[in-house]
Amino acid sequence: MVTKAEKQFAKNFNIDDLPDVPTGLPPHLKAQQTRVVSNNNAPLHTASAIYSGSYVSSLGVDDSVKLGNFYENFKVDVISLTKTDMEFDMIGIDAAFANAFRRILIAELPSMAIEKVLIAYNTSVIIDEVLAHRMGLIPIAADPRLFEYLSEHDQANEKNTIVFKLHVKCPKNRPRLKVLTSDLKWLPNGSEFLRESGGSTSKPKTYTSFSCSQDSLPEFANNPITPCDLDILIAKLAPGQEIELEAHAVKGIGKTHAKWSPVGTAWYRMHPEVVLRGEVEDALAERLVKVCPQNVFDIEDMGKGRKRATVAQPRKCTLCQECVRDDDLVDRVDLGSVRNHFIFNIESTGSLPPDVLFTEAVKILEAKCETVVADC
Repeated sequence: MVTKAEKQFAKNFNIDDLPDVPTGLPPHLKAQQTRVVSNNNAPLHTASAIYSGSYVSSLGVDDSVKLGNFYENFKVDVISLTKTDMEFDMIGIDAAFANAFRRILIAELPSMAIEKVLIAYNTSVIIDEVLAHRMGLIPIAADPRLFEYLSEHDQANEKNTIVFKLHVKCPKNRPRLKVLTSDLKWLPNGSEFLRESGGSTSKPKTYTSFSCSQDSLPEFANNPITPCDLDILIAKLAPGQEIELEAHAVKGIGKTHAKWSPVGTAWYRMHPEVVLRGEVEDALAERLVKVCPQNVFDIEDMGKGRKRATVAQPRKCTLCQECVRDDDLVDRVDLGSVRNHFIFNIESTGSLPPDVLFTEAVKILEAKCETVVADC
């Protein structure tokens, strides 16, 4: 017969209170939670788990997103930074956030691009529409934060429009002439092309209405606006051919047209993880080093003529699986990726440095979050 004390003990019993019961996830579940396994057929354990019930609650594991955990674990390490390229690591973040940054960089960051092309004269083999399209794809070295958006009902002025002039003629009895972006001349006073006037008494008007010269503004006084690259080929002119046009650049985003995207590309990948199962020595070690096209492995001299393979540069691994196609190596190498560690690359077109672009992307994502919180 069960006594009252035994009933009370059974009611209050919790196996987690016993001293020899381990807490947290077992090793195989922990690996599923934090790693993506590279399999011959398809990667395994790719799904993210960011809610509290992802695993059995009795194990003491809570996978829900918590701000304190994010502050403690999130980290950004800059690996390399140049004028146009940046590579950095984002650690302690879910793939959804990494992808949000990628999409914002490509489609939602503004830049300046040529939108309107006024062609006065074009006798080249390139038709007007194609020439205008080529002009639109020329990246402009101008900070979009210094300009305003030009709406349909706005007048083009020094705050929302940049005007360039192109006038090139190939003299007769001369070889073909290359028209480059270096031939584009910035017009800080605005358009020089006259609109058709309604009458002889009316004052001639141009296609812009600048109240002051842009080069008189402090931000442009010592920093003239030019194309990002001065050696981009626009057209080739045969002897006697000529191009005369005006190009008006305005502010926009890549979601409207790709010409306004400030990046050539922005992409990320999970940090690869390469693990050797035990020692790979001598001839097998040399075979492993030779078979890897990315030079991930290296040879370590152990003395007395012995050699062994080591994982020297796991970051270079592309998970091509060449090292596990060999029957003698398939059981000696484990390939995978760290789920919350991303290698992020930004290639700027030149309008802004890549580190500034990423900072602006963070601001846009922050503004989106504030909008959602305000609507709740």
